[in-house]
Amino acid sequence: MSTPSQSFHAVVVGASGGIGSALTRRLLVDPRVTRVTALSRSALEASGAKPHWRQVDITDERSIAKAVAGLDEVHLAFVATGTLHENGELQPEKSWRSLDAAKLSRAYEVNAIGPALVAKHVLPLFPLEGRAAFAALSARVGSISDNRLGGWHAYRASKAALNQLIRTLSIELATRRKDALCVALHPGTVNTKLSKPFQGGVAPDKLFTPDYAAERLLAVLDGLTPADTGGFFAWNGERIPF
Repeated sequence: MSTPSQSFHAVVVGASGGIGSALTRRLLVDPRVTRVTALSRSALEASGAKPHWRQVDITDERSIAKAVAGLDEVHLAFVATGTLHENGELQPEKSWRSLDAAKLSRAYEVNAIGPALVAKHVLPLFPLEGRAAFAALSARVGSISDNRLGGWHAYRASKAALNQLIRTLSIELATRRKDALCVALHPGTVNTKLSKPFQGGVAPDKLFTPDYAAERLLAVLDGLTPADTGGFFAWNGERIPF
C-alpha cells in the first residue's frame, strides 16, 4: 500500500493463525511500515522493533475494545480470523439435516460478528485524510451468486454475511474517510489448519502456502483504489460477485 511519509501503523487481527502470522511477518519487514500491532488469542513470536502484541478474543467486544484502546492512528487493519471446523464439533454440513442452531451461531459469531465488531472499534482510528484500508478474510464459497454446489451452510452463510457487512461498512466509511478502503479478500485454498481436512481434491498448484497467500493479498490491496471500496476480491485481483 502507498503510505504516509511520516508513519504507517498496521494492525493484524488473528496474527497467530496461518495467514495472519504470514501477513504479520511480511509487514514487519516492509520498509514502509513503521509499526505492526499483532492481535491474537495467543502470543506471536517475532523479532525486531516493530511488532507489538496484544491479546484479543474477537467473540468478546470488551476484549476488542481493550486490545485497541490507546492505539495510535491506524493505516491498515487486516482481520485474518475465521472458522470452518472446530474439534470435531463444528463441521461443514453436507445436508440441511445437519443444520444446528448452536453451530450456525458459532459460525456467525467468528466469521461475521467478530470482524464487524473489530471494524466498530478500529475504523475510528483511521486518519481523516490519506489512504487507509480495512480488510477481512472472506471465502469464495460466501458468494451467493457463485453458489452452485450447496452444502456448507453455516460457513457459506456466515461469509456471505461478512461480505454484506463489509459492503455496508464501506458506505459509511466513505462519508467519513473519503480516501479509505473497506474490502473482503479471498486468499484461495491455503495450507492451514482451516483447510487441512479438505485439501484432497485441490491441485498442488492451487494449494498456496500462507506466505504466498499473504504476499498476494497485500499486493491486491496495493492495487486497489477508493473506488474499489466495498468490493470482494480474490488473491489474484479478480473481483468476486457477491
